[in-house]
Amino acid sequence: MPREITAYSNPLIKRVRALREKRHRREEGLFLAEGLRILTEARESGRLPIYLFFARDSAAHPLVRALVADVEAAGGEAIETVPDILSKLSGKDNPQAVVGVFEEFAAELTKLDRGAAKIWLVAERLRDPGNLGTILRTGDAVGAGGLILIGECVDPFSLEAVRASMGALFTVPIVQSGWADFLTWLRAGPGQLVGLSLDTDQHYREADYTAPTFLLTGNEAQGMPDDYAKACDLLVKIPMLGKADSLNAAVATAVMAYEVLARA
Repeated sequence: MPREITAYSNPLIKRVRALREKRHRREEGLFLAEGLRILTEARESGRLPIYLFFARDSAAHPLVRALVADVEAAGGEAIETVPDILSKLSGKDNPQAVVGVFEEFAAELTKLDRGAAKIWLVAERLRDPGNLGTILRTGDAVGAGGLILIGECVDPFSLEAVRASMGALFTVPIVQSGWADFLTWLRAGPGQLVGLSLDTDQHYREADYTAPTFLLTGNEAQGMPDDYAKACDLLVKIPMLGKADSLNAAVATAVMAYEVLARA
């Protein structure tokens, strides 16, 4: 049966609240996810929290009951609490009905099956958690094989990135890699590396794409380094008809992903 915690001073509440900071996530190997939709996506993908906090007034909801049952059956702990505690855990004034504490996870580059999907997403030095979460959602939508993060990217397990992913964090494999390791792995098998660039005349809708296509998006502010661009098999450009010189990184990735999906 779930236990009840209503005191801010409870040691577990303090420990879980600290997971909002990257340092504590790294030390514990744990991260937070909130919201019934996101936790249900996690449950359906085979990942359950080790701690599940849920509001008293949501206990009768069938999805909450299913989460509680599965968490307890898997050896985790379900904890009934109040909205103020949930707010303290998530840092939001209007907290979701459920908050979960999950163990961090990541796929390994060498264990990826590049033939499992027509398209793969690659992001280099991505700094904005909202962009990372949105790119994960795009990856889920187009059936991408995974998202490969190159270099110093934002933490995919930050609460902001998890929120922005709307559950795609649990459905799209994530790999963190250095550029050299990624390029060595990529060139050991089939795969077309396509970079988004402003320094090319190749229109994105007139290019030839070959599956599996690895779609490389550079840093939001600086784009990709010259040596990365030179390593690409193909550079393509999304034309800008207004005064803006480029699209948001996540938007550009989505536009390109659907184009590649249709023609690779």
